[in-house]
Amino acid sequence: MPMIDMPINELKNYQGTNPRPVDFNEYWDRALKEMNTVDPKIELIPSNFQVGIADCYDMYFTGVRGARIHVKVLMPKSGPAPYQTNTSDKDGTADTGSRSEEAGENADNPPKRNPAILMFHGYSMNAGDWSDKLHYAALGYTVFAMDVRGQGGQSEDVGGVRGNTLQGHVTRGLDDHADNLFYRQVFLDAAQLAKIVMDRPDIDENEVVTTGWSQGGGLALVCAALEPRIKKAAAVYPFLSDYKRVWKLDLAVEAYQDLRRYFRRFDPQHKRRHEVFTKLGYIDIQHLAPRIKAEVLMGVGLMDEICPPSSQFAAYNKIASPKRLELFPDFEHENLPGLDDIILQYFLEK
Repeated sequence: MPMIDMPINELKNYQGTNPRPVDFNEYWDRALKEMNTVDPKIELIPSNFQVGIADCYDMYFTGVRGARIHVKVLMPKSGPAPYQTNTSDKDGTADTGSRSEEAGENADNPPKRNPAILMFHGYSMNAGDWSDKLHYAALGYTVFAMDVRGQGGQSEDVGGVRGNTLQGHVTRGLDDHADNLFYRQVFLDAAQLAKIVMDRPDIDENEVVTTGWSQGGGLALVCAALEPRIKKAAAVYPFLSDYKRVWKLDLAVEAYQDLRRYFRRFDPQHKRRHEVFTKLGYIDIQHLAPRIKAEVLMGVGLMDEICPPSSQFAAYNKIASPKRLELFPDFEHENLPGLDDIILQYFLEK
């Protein structure tokens, strides 16, 4: 078969190229500590889209640095009643409310708790349509699909202006303190969403899974790394991994084009090359992968020139928890036929 990267036997042993900062663990421990001090001020607002099998809501919460993050929520109608509303106190703080006794919450009749699936979208996109998530709601999952801040959805990027601030996301913060890297805040949004979901009385915190493709695949792994209670993660050709490898392959032209743009504009002679890639190491998912305790399924197209296979294997090979690969030898960064069905069945396996 043709190849654009390493042979498969080399991929399965590849350990990555991008450097890992020496204080990497301290960096993320400090980040999580900051996240845990944030009052999320959750709002849950009924959506205009409603169907017979699920109640649909727009959820908003406050993430690190004050951004309001938007999440589409689908609650199976066969499950417990929602416990939050979009009411607010006069001072503007959200009233999280409580589920009524009619929902069955008492010591003798504990409420039913649903499994939950956290969905993350591809780079520049948004949480997608309500209708493409209904199959999970029909199976009894409460679905939470997050808009990444500053991209195609409703989540705020308070570091810039309202609306799209897409250009430069990968490299934003390189010339500032490492705590101000853009993707640090996005990674924390994913972890904070998981915490919010697991704290809900209508969710079984032991049955929460994550999934996504490309950027969403990277965030599915990040979420499992930063929230160790995640049960399973299904990541398809994950983005945000092994930046230096992508650069060495001369593939920083699509999703990773920020790397080339940064060097051309701010380090044209590459005098700071090691410094740049080391700092990017803080937001390199391969270095978070050892933290994952969840079971992991990863789908990889071996002809992928957007997120090259070696960059994906750099993360996969560092996962120490139970894991499996679904390989598509002739496929690029595109639809991988049958993989959505495989992922759904994977989540249903006990």
